[in-house]
Amino acid sequence: MISGLYQGQDGDARLELRIDVDGARPTGRVSGDLFSVAGATTSYSGSFVVTSPAVRAESDETRVDGRGTFTFDTPAKDVSVTLTGTTGTATVAGRTYRLAFASPYFRSVLLEQDTVAGAVPFVAYDTGTLPGPTGLTARELSVIGAFREAGVDLTAAPPGVIPVEGSGADLAWDDAELHHAMTQQFSLLSDAPAWRVWLLVASKHVAGYRGIMFDYNDAHQRQGSAVFYDAIRGDTPQAQRAQLRTYVHELGHAFNLLHSWQKNLGTPPQPLGPSGGFGDLSWMNYVQNYQPGGEPAYWAAFPFQFTDAELIHLRHGFYRDVAMGASAFGTGAAEVAPFEQPVEDHSGLRLELRAKDGFGFGEPVVVELKLSTTGEPRATHGHLHPDTEFTQVCITQPSGRTVLYRPMMRHCVDTSPSIRLDSGNPAMYRSAYIGHGRDGHYFRQPGEYQVRAQYVAADGSRIVSPACLVRVRYPVGGDDHRVAELMLGEEQGRLFSLLGSDSPALRAGNAALDELIDRYAGHPLTVYARMVKGLNAEREFKSLTADKRLRIRPPDPKQGIEQLTEVSRDASIDNITLNMVMRRLARAEARQGDLDRANAVMDRMVATFAAKGINPIVMGQIRRQADLTKAALSAEA
Repeated sequence: MISGLYQGQDGDARLELRIDVDGARPTGRVSGDLFSVAGATTSYSGSFVVTSPAVRAESDETRVDGRGTFTFDTPAKDVSVTLTGTTGTATVAGRTYRLAFASPYFRSVLLEQDTVAGAVPFVAYDTGTLPGPTGLTARELSVIGAFREAGVDLTAAPPGVIPVEGSGADLAWDDAELHHAMTQQFSLLSDAPAWRVWLLVASKHVAGYRGIMFDYNDAHQRQGSAVFYDAIRGDTPQAQRAQLRTYVHELGHAFNLLHSWQKNLGTPPQPLGPSGGFGDLSWMNYVQNYQPGGEPAYWAAFPFQFTDAELIHLRHGFYRDVAMGASAFGTGAAEVAPFEQPVEDHSGLRLELRAKDGFGFGEPVVVELKLSTTGEPRATHGHLHPDTEFTQVCITQPSGRTVLYRPMMRHCVDTSPSIRLDSGNPAMYRSAYIGHGRDGHYFRQPGEYQVRAQYVAADGSRIVSPACLVRVRYPVGGDDHRVAELMLGEEQGRLFSLLGSDSPALRAGNAALDELIDRYAGHPLTVYARMVKGLNAEREFKSLTADKRLRIRPPDPKQGIEQLTEVSRDASIDNITLNMVMRRLARAEARQGDLDRANAVMDRMVATFAAKGINPIVMGQIRRQADLTKAALSAEA
């Protein structure tokens, strides 16, 4: 048995060498990371991998040789390792290192886990409790155990408990609050890549998600995740099994593992597994979408392990592609070819993108997605918004470059309620802000953009929309230029993505929006600043302090009403966003103590959409939505 991690030194050069040719699930590879040492500092130099090494045992000596693939140019591509017991030498890129065995694990990662008071962190699940695949080895499996079985030594720092200051608080988290918690946590870390990951065990997400991966668009890539206890709570074997899978799934994203059906969107792209990736028996698949057979078939066959390809990535992926804080999720900016229509499409579904005729320079670009049936009734899932990643959006910029829209936060939806599209419900709609994501602003210059979307249906069909033309107008006067500058800041983009935030990390962005409102109150784009400020004021806001206490800022309904009333009267806001704004305005009125005004806002919402000539089926849905909002606000009051 020679597999494991070896460490070597040659003068000012250091080598971490991974040999993986025997032992548990060997991948038949040798890989390593190279570092340079200068004084008291160590810097990363590059990585390599040998995919098919030759292994020869000669008396008490073992030789491992092969040709490597390097992240840097070197004329010496042959890699040679000689081992005697736990020591030896390795020749890599022309240098020879003295080796010593360091660990049976290929990589080591520190897990820091904090739990909000009231949530109960997962401990372990006995894989033999419920029926599983024939030959499955029953064992008590924890999150740490799942990664150690993959060859990664995940070790836990002492867990923390986050107390909640105040009583009667709504402990549902939204993306802006999670973003703030992330920036507070990551402010304690350096900007350098590190084998360290943070997991927040929170109560619940406002949208009911089970988990989320923080993939922030700065130096802190893939350094944290959150799981939501209320969505997976329970002591039953089924609940414990689901908790194990959710924890491992979210942490898998931090190691730069994509969802099973998205591996073709990575850089470089990887081949999809069976059924377009939905047939993968992996922690990174969604159990309800497993094909064939859905959730029952998944659990009947799942061996509680990563796939072979995922194992290769975890053990032998290049340093920057795996280490937290290094390459972005999917490895760098995802430049892609424009989505193409399938050669044959018998799905019975049609996907369309719509945008208004033109956007001002700096205006947040919002598109409407519509999924409809082409004839016969069809059942699929309702995850049409690109933030849930069953829908991808690509943007061809005026330069001809096509990039993938990548949301700031990755929502994992482990439940997919079936939606039936038929004559009574012929289409579903979502509104998506795609102007900003993890790569920054996508519409930074005037001109014409071609936007396409791809929806992955419940049966794995990939439905591609026709191209949607998005025109960004040139600024006309000095005010247009200054307003665009105030709108296109990086922090402002994050505020539009999060619909506002109290985070001090976004202080400059909030100041820019305040300047818009104060100095350019009559400019058409100022309505978006009002919307962000009003939506943020209308809600409470949770803050995770430096000493890890949870503080909650109460809603400011007066400020919310002042800003959102202006927004609700603006004709430039798209219908789906306007619907959301008016419902939040009604909630602010109710929280201010005026239920009659809240009901009047809902009546005005119905009248506004009726005057637009909305089709009768959608109009019926809006009326029901207004009635439900009235009932909920009345009950809350």
